[in-house]
Amino acid sequence: MDAPVDPRRSWSLPAPGELARTAEPEPLVTRVLAPNPSPMTLDGTNTYVVGAPGSGQVVVVDPGPDDPAHLAAVTEVLTARDAEVVAVLVTHHHGDHAEAARPWAERFGVAVAAGSGDVAGPGGRVLEDGDTVPLAGTALTVVATPGHTRDHLAFRTETGSVLVGDHVLGRGTSVVTHPEGDVLAYLDSLRRVHRLGPAALYCGHGPELTEDVGAVLEFYAAHRTYREWQLVDALLPGPRTVAELVAHVYAEVPRAVWPAAEQSTRATLAKLSATGQVVRGAGDSWRVA
Repeated sequence: MDAPVDPRRSWSLPAPGELARTAEPEPLVTRVLAPNPSPMTLDGTNTYVVGAPGSGQVVVVDPGPDDPAHLAAVTEVLTARDAEVVAVLVTHHHGDHAEAARPWAERFGVAVAAGSGDVAGPGGRVLEDGDTVPLAGTALTVVATPGHTRDHLAFRTETGSVLVGDHVLGRGTSVVTHPEGDVLAYLDSLRRVHRLGPAALYCGHGPELTEDVGAVLEFYAAHRTYREWQLVDALLPGPRTVAELVAHVYAEVPRAVWPAAEQSTRATLAKLSATGQVVRGAGDSWRVA
């Protein structure tokens, strides 16, 4: 089986480390890059300020790390928009997206809205698929996208763009975390986002995707299928441990991301086990059923 080709290879995207600190991909949305670059967060966490121009109201999506410089950059955007924050939204509970949610919400005097009560906190709002977040002049629609994590959400704007958190990244592919992640749920969520026919994807990390968005989503699904094939193929000669599988399947990937690759591998093995293709062997090993 041949590896699927990432359509973004032919796009004119910013190189790693060159993503602008602040950008406005459309009048409704401003992106502010948090200063937390790493192999997992790419250039850093993308925080989004969303609201109708001139309306005086915005929401902050994924405030990211509770960093004073990042808060100052977001505050500059609020001043430029002459807008007040009416809610802090969070796509999922991982700290690089949610750490600042409650502190910033308290500072702005608003509530946190998220997919779990642990993130929303006392007085916060737990969001479900199909809910709306109203703003002056516009609204966001909540799209449940579990898979990367159980509580993962996306937010669709009235212009058709989707803020996808870590469900889709601007570069590379997303991790399906283990044990909370679920590959079957992740694939279903990919299909759900694809059916929306998004005009653009605003990712939790990396550049925004505004060209052939459908092709990216199809590549993501094909990539997951390819990883399944690689694991089964690697197990055909005999049992292997998860560490051996990661070293084999991700040999060309920097070792810094192998811990994340191990999570995706374990999540994929759980899916293959559920469909009867592989079984657990002795210790941390797996074999073909």
